[in-house]
Amino acid sequence: MDSAVSDVAHGVSPLVEEDEPALPWQTDRTRAPIATKIVVAGGFGVGKTTLVTTVSEITPLRTEALMTEASADTDDLTATPDKLTTTVAMDFGRITLDDDLVLYLFGTPGQQRFWFMWDDLVRGAIGAVVMADTRRLKDCWPALDYFESCGLPYVVAVNHFDGSEQFDAEDVREALTIPAHIPVMIMDARRRISAIETLLSLVGHALDETPE
Repeated sequence: MDSAVSDVAHGVSPLVEEDEPALPWQTDRTRAPIATKIVVAGGFGVGKTTLVTTVSEITPLRTEALMTEASADTDDLTATPDKLTTTVAMDFGRITLDDDLVLYLFGTPGQQRFWFMWDDLVRGAIGAVVMADTRRLKDCWPALDYFESCGLPYVVAVNHFDGSEQFDAEDVREALTIPAHIPVMIMDARRRISAIETLLSLVGHALDETPE
């Protein structure tokens, strides 16, 4: 008998992977997960792939390619001299919150030559996390302008890098002229709890903006 059919026959959802514990919505057929899509955007090398990888409960999909001399004139590595790869399509991950609230994370590529994909990536999303680096705040302006223009709720997450100067959230808000009702957070994309707090902030903000 096929293994998936055998699992269903015993009341276990085929969505349950062998190496991870079953969640309530995976074993109870009367409960459907609330699936939400979130976009993670920002400038080149700001930590989008790191955030998705840090929080994802599944092996994340990453479309990274090695950087070559061909991009030397377009990709500024001044603030990230050790960066060897770059996202060329998207990052994808999944995290389950509150038993049956499932967040699907889509990380956008940061370079301008890949911006044409943003319209497809944000379709159906409830909101976006715009990541910023205080050493080059101007790199997040295109993402801010994009989400403002399309009316998608967003939060700003300032990713702290080792050796960079720390600023208060309100200082960043003033520098970027972020409206008062939009959350601005200081976070570390390498720390799971910090990244999850950012995602929760976005979910709450999106509910406030579009409660229906």
